[in-house]
Amino acid sequence: MTLRIAEIFGPTIQGEGALIGEPTVFIRAGGCDYRCSWCDSLHAVDGAYRQDWARMIAAEAWQEVRHLSGGEPLTVSLSGGNPAIQDFAPVIALGKAEGYRFACETQGSIARSWFSSLDTLVLSPKPPSSGEQVDWVAFDACIKAAEGCPKVVLKVVIFDDVDYAWARAVAERYPELPLYLQPGNPDVDPDHPVDLGACTDRLLWLVEKVTSDRWFSPRVLPQLHVLIWGNKRGV
Repeated sequence: MTLRIAEIFGPTIQGEGALIGEPTVFIRAGGCDYRCSWCDSLHAVDGAYRQDWARMIAAEAWQEVRHLSGGEPLTVSLSGGNPAIQDFAPVIALGKAEGYRFACETQGSIARSWFSSLDTLVLSPKPPSSGEQVDWVAFDACIKAAEGCPKVVLKVVIFDDVDYAWARAVAERYPELPLYLQPGNPDVDPDHPVDLGACTDRLLWLVEKVTSDRWFSPRVLPQLHVLIWGNKRGV
């Protein structure tokens, strides 16, 4: 079986969520069952880019990770697109045998048995601004599939007041899961510079929202990689 891989890159740092700042090699899967209005990785989502995706067997993908990391065990993040479309169990098995740690971020639309082999599963349900509708039955199946994974967390991107209210409802639905909030980035064109002042303003707006509402359970974080590299691919 071959995997569709949009890119493998690193080591760099994780730019968001529960592992922000952690040295990481990324395996970005090609293909997604969502088409979010503000997607920042269309090169790994849109079928128009399919000709740019590499087809690799698990051993080939793993060799690239080992090459990039110099064989030194670190965290490998499975992202996309939606990595849950594909079977990454063989890659995880190869890496675990050598002491690597694995994280995965997915919207929670497809449950996979290999979720239980991860060290961290980030479930990122997409808010109303995305234009997508969450299937909560499928989402619950993802949580169940992750039994045995030591860290399962939620991450929600916030663009506006509607997203914010929606995130609060999600937190009430899953009070047992740690929640990470981050302001959305509408400037996703890799060929244009990011307005860092606007990024800071959106972060400040979100911080002021949670503090004024005395909503102290979530952690509010920036998209660190956007602040450092903008929308540049492969970092």
